[in-house]
Amino acid sequence: MVDRVATGISGLDKMFYGGIPAESQVLLTGGPGAGKSLLSFEYLYRNAKAGNASIFFAFEEDPEKIIENAKAAFTDLADIDAIIKSGRLVVDREEPTGELISATNKDEDLFQFGSIMTKIESRISETKATCVVIDSVSILGIMVKDVGTYRKYMLALITNLKRLGVTSIMTMEMENPDRNKLTFKPEHFIFDGIVALYQTGESTRRVLTAEILKIRGTKHSFTTAPYEITPSGFKIFAAEDITPY
Repeated sequence: MVDRVATGISGLDKMFYGGIPAESQVLLTGGPGAGKSLLSFEYLYRNAKAGNASIFFAFEEDPEKIIENAKAAFTDLADIDAIIKSGRLVVDREEPTGELISATNKDEDLFQFGSIMTKIESRISETKATCVVIDSVSILGIMVKDVGTYRKYMLALITNLKRLGVTSIMTMEMENPDRNKLTFKPEHFIFDGIVALYQTGESTRRVLTAEILKIRGTKHSFTTAPYEITPSGFKIFAAEDITPY
């Protein structure tokens, strides 16, 4: 039996055969407007409602904006403010841009990244979070010009989160939101799982679909599923009902 963390998102847990394997670090990739931040927020919201301490690390946007966007999209979820006030769901601002861009060499760069990780680890320990989101790790790739150094950072980030025993979702921009033009970079393969959100068709009639590309240590759905972002949350139309393993 595989211990799992249910996302609470309609259809997604079916695709995961019951939920994300506990202590997995999952990459959520997609183009602008696919709903990466919203899906990640809902994962934490559902877990916070279930009693699991959750924390959202915003690398690019202010926490107030993250919460505002979630409330605007999920208008039926009237208790978002109450759950945040309870402390079960924390939206935290971490800004690696200033620290990493100020580094003058690789050694200093690595030191600055270590400082960022220390802050993240401290907040996870303080909040006793078991569910974590980092939105988005794409900023690290923009700030760190050396490809080899960037990949070391990503590996260090995943290793540290695994050591902390959390189940995380980390978002990353997809270079092309069309499934037929999907490409992989070496850093993608260090994650335990990859979920892709695709957008096809014209801008006025986009078709949104989700796919689990991989998840280590367990089976998962291999079917691409359409989804909608509704006032009550994501609705992913999984192809079949799957009995959790």
